[in-house]
Amino acid sequence: MRVGVLTGGGDCPGLNAVIRGVVRKGAQEYGYDFVGFRDGWRGPLEGDTVRLDIPAVRGILPRGGTILGSSRTNPLNQENGIRRIKDNLAKEEVDALVAIGGEDTLGVAARLADEYGVRVVGVPKTIDNDLSATDYTFGFDTAVNIATKAIDRLHTTAESHMRVLVVEVMGRHAGWIAVHSGLAGGANVILIPEQRFDVDQVCAWVTSRFKASYAPIVVVAEGAMPKDGDMVLKDETLDSFGHVRLSGVGEWLAKEIERRTGKEARTTVLGHVQRGGTPSAFDRWLATRFGLHAVEAVRDGDFGKMVALRGTDVVRVPISEATARLKTVDPKLYQEIGVFFG
Repeated sequence: MRVGVLTGGGDCPGLNAVIRGVVRKGAQEYGYDFVGFRDGWRGPLEGDTVRLDIPAVRGILPRGGTILGSSRTNPLNQENGIRRIKDNLAKEEVDALVAIGGEDTLGVAARLADEYGVRVVGVPKTIDNDLSATDYTFGFDTAVNIATKAIDRLHTTAESHMRVLVVEVMGRHAGWIAVHSGLAGGANVILIPEQRFDVDQVCAWVTSRFKASYAPIVVVAEGAMPKDGDMVLKDETLDSFGHVRLSGVGEWLAKEIERRTGKEARTTVLGHVQRGGTPSAFDRWLATRFGLHAVEAVRDGDFGKMVALRGTDVVRVPISEATARLKTVDPKLYQEIGVFFG
């Protein structure tokens, strides 16, 4: 059997660990051949491939990013996109495809499996941790650790100058990074997409913190929105999956806090720092297990499925089910951590 592998969407730590797990087990135990498709769905769309074998995956476990490259190419809005993918899979004699990605990449995989008969197995990847079918996605733990370390460092400079520091983290529709890193880093305000925020209340929390002779840290997810306003956008251009480019709410909020409280406020946008660099031990462990179980699903002919973590077990769920809805922060959890605000 010949198996294709691709990594789509935004890169994140752990992608190489999945590739390594798939290839090592598939080649050593099942005798499979592997081919990598370059840059997400662009690879099978254009027939751009790279050889994948055991020597190719040696030493990549601790490396961030992906040796296959990635992109946000959407073959569903390309002319003859599905036919071109099926033709190139046939040309490369690929019997099955392992698609590693988030909501958009796996959404394409679900359509290919359910509507066009392509033999696909999915692996969930997103630092946002917003896929409902799995307890955790790899990349999330690393992103939270990076954000937490940044918040730890910002506390000291905030205290030195007694100013407000607003930290903007990733999170388009789900505030998991903001909640986890904000709580772990001792932030005084945490703002997430699931709960519209009141700027006056944020300012009250900031003022309360100053009264205790401490400088406040405000953590805000990029998709968070004020009660009386709209999402703050960097620009209104759409990517191939119809998403706008976020970032900007942190800068906007800092200006509002400074204007309303008279306290100096600064913004730190962590951005792509959260997605880069060496994966954490947990992400290496999870990504490796996902790779091992993905190639087992290929061996079993269990296509149209995604591997997922439930407790400590790796299970298989339909890809269409995994991408049907997002996993967002429970209001009860958000309320629980509210005791630390202000």
